[in-house]
Amino acid sequence: MAEHFDVLVVGGGISGIGAGYHLQTKCPDKSYAILEGRHDIGGTWDLFRYPGIRSDSDMHTLGFSFRPWTDPKAIADGPAILKYLRETAEEFGIDKHIRFNAMVKRAAWSTADSTWTVDVENPETQEVTQYSCNFLFMCSGYYKYDQGYAPDFPGAENFAGRIIHPQFWTEDIDYKDKKVVVIGSGATAVTLVPEMAKDAAHVTMLQRSPTYVVSRPPEDAIANWLRDNVSAKLSYSVTRWKNVLLGMYFYNLCKRNPQKVKNMLLNGVREQLGEDYDVETHFTPAYNPWDQRLCLVPNGDLFESIKEGRASVVTDQIETFTETGIKLKSGEELEADLIITATGLALQVAGGADLFVDGRKVNLADTMYYKGMMYSDVPNLASSFGYTNASWTLRSDLTCSYVCRLINFMDERGHTQCTPRLTDPEVEEQPWVDFSSGYIQRSMYLFPKQGSKNPWKLPQNYALDTMTLKYGSLENGMEFSSPPKVVAVSPEPLTKQMAAE
Repeated sequence: MAEHFDVLVVGGGISGIGAGYHLQTKCPDKSYAILEGRHDIGGTWDLFRYPGIRSDSDMHTLGFSFRPWTDPKAIADGPAILKYLRETAEEFGIDKHIRFNAMVKRAAWSTADSTWTVDVENPETQEVTQYSCNFLFMCSGYYKYDQGYAPDFPGAENFAGRIIHPQFWTEDIDYKDKKVVVIGSGATAVTLVPEMAKDAAHVTMLQRSPTYVVSRPPEDAIANWLRDNVSAKLSYSVTRWKNVLLGMYFYNLCKRNPQKVKNMLLNGVREQLGEDYDVETHFTPAYNPWDQRLCLVPNGDLFESIKEGRASVVTDQIETFTETGIKLKSGEELEADLIITATGLALQVAGGADLFVDGRKVNLADTMYYKGMMYSDVPNLASSFGYTNASWTLRSDLTCSYVCRLINFMDERGHTQCTPRLTDPEVEEQPWVDFSSGYIQRSMYLFPKQGSKNPWKLPQNYALDTMTLKYGSLENGMEFSSPPKVVAVSPEPLTKQMAAE
């Protein structure tokens, strides 16, 4: 017999911990469990262990709304963030609800009994356990934990040294006094390069094309002053909204006057590296600011390592790996003892689980995104997903709050099911997000579409979402129903069904 909960949360990272807090605070009579596929809490912040791992958002917006971030550093390193997550889970008793080594493989919805039946596999033993719930909340992020994006580099098998994707960094990797090439120009690369350059003989950041890079102090002086003079809760709230509004202002400025912002960002790089440095080649992207995420470098650490000669940037394309490094299409050869492929993430939807509704397999790419968290014609299921232009936790927090509102609303009205339905013929399909980053574009086909009108349009605007998701109608575009209850026997795990077939 499947163990039953009112709500099953999938994922024990930032979103899952936030979901646990909101459920036990706003739906205290509901039972819940958090299914975490790995052996520990923290999600991304436990998985990623590469040198210098840190946030690329300030912790006053990446932190939880219900637990102030009190460390002076606003741009925090990975261990500090992981400590914060673990302490939060322990403080509120959320950790007691987590089932580890519980990888969700399949989930089947039955309209007849208003229930999800969930197959969970232990990655270590391959043993399958079955759970059931009335509401399924996917908080498993948007990328594969067991696979990064790694292009097929010609000649990679010829390289005599070690090739590593930073997602799978291990403690035995030695780069002291070695020549290192980091392939990539995104947030991971600009984090790795200055940190590794402290001990390596030299680190080269090899990029096919540049990214906008901006320097920022690691501490927020206003936040620290507020914390010393008013309560932690008030100072955190004020700082959170200050940073949200500044972020929104800057994002809108990028969209209204991209050339002005571009000039400002590039002038900032020139101030750091000097007029003689080739900023045009190495730090001037072909796209406008915020068509992709900006890369943050605390205290200009990347620029410092370049000025000191410990690191360099090469903008070129790879022709082939060689035994001793990389040969570029320009003819130049980069010597390397170690190559790091900071080439991005491999994306997936709903944690990679197979979903079924009344026996029919659901392809989420064929659905329409409802309020950026639910899917057309899929009942009692929501996903937590962050912003492209702001901190992940801001939208995750709103999503958790909304799910609780929805569950309480159904209880008040006596409903057991809620299903987003697209009935407006004027709604046109649009891409899931308007973002030109490679890791998004190459995976766009996996994700649902968004619509041209609310509630199917994702505004990427925290202030607007706050009003809509906290106080807006729950019935717009949503079908509520209460099928008669039936006595049902839990089906065999889907893995057994499929093996029999």
